Amino acid sequence: MTTDRERDVVMAATMYYLQDMKMETIARHLRTSRSTVSRLLKRARDTGVVEITLRPGHSRAPGLGQEITERYGIDAYVVPVPDSAGDAERLDQVAITTARLLARWFDSEMVLGIAWGTTLAAIAHHLPHKPTRGSAVVQLNGAANTRTSGVSYAGDLIAGFGEAFDAHLHHFPVPAFFDYAETREAMWRERSVRRVLDVQSRADIALFSVGALTGGVPSHVYAAGYLEPDDVGVLDTEGVVGDVCTVFLRADGTYRDISLNARATGPSPAELRRIPRRLCAVAGDNKTAPLRAALAAGVVTDLVVDEVTAARLVAGR
Repeated sequence: MTTDRERDVVMAATMYYLQDMKMETIARHLRTSRSTVSRLLKRARDTGVVEITLRPGHSRAPGLGQEITERYGIDAYVVPVPDSAGDAERLDQVAITTARLLARWFDSEMVLGIAWGTTLAAIAHHLPHKPTRGSAVVQLNGAANTRTSGVSYAGDLIAGFGEAFDAHLHHFPVPAFFDYAETREAMWRERSVRRVLDVQSRADIALFSVGALTGGVPSHVYAAGYLEPDDVGVLDTEGVVGDVCTVFLRADGTYRDISLNARATGPSPAELRRIPRRLCAVAGDNKTAPLRAALAAGVVTDLVVDEVTAARLVAGR
């Protein structure tokens, strides 16, 4: 966006939202058409110049957000939804809010690390177009399994983020889980893999959700054949409640001695914590336990969560 265009967006938004001027009047001031003013106002909303917040009197969202923020030391954005809302509607509302926040925070010369999954796919669908320069999007964990290469699924998802921000893409062409920990160790020494790991280490923002083993909208890692039956048995024995970037967590946030994590390709919580801003998007009752584990592991700095899930989160420790 040019400087003149930026100025027109801000001027149109100021006159419309702060001075209560009609579009026809704004068009005369800017010497343009009413339809152009409408596009400028839409641009202001899409890029975060203008933020519209609805706070219905019956909503618990503001109070829940404040409680989560104080309890966990993070910035929480609770999305108002009716108690009757289904899983798909809650996910969609969380995805819309997350996409707008990400568009506000991500800018030129930045690196965005993204996981893949059902929630990330929903977010990609709602991303506004925000041109940046010298930016990059990097895949945080591998996507292949014994049934598919995962290239098409993860590639399309990452491409959506790249197109939204005009960013350079860095794919991570490794399995979600290696068969053997030794193979992972060997691959991590390969220059082609180390190049992607280096980009990951320079990420300014990490975007991810939490994976839940059962219920609600199924987490992609559990629903798409990434785990063998024996693996699922190990998770149950280890007391695993979910995952972040394919690294499994217990309810208390511990993960280092879970055997499957030695074969996982996603960043560990310790590695994630090196990224300055870590945006987690969560929707669904089945995500409460893994979200609590992720918070215990300290991997979240910013949380977008639907109102119903937020209420469940604060109801129990």
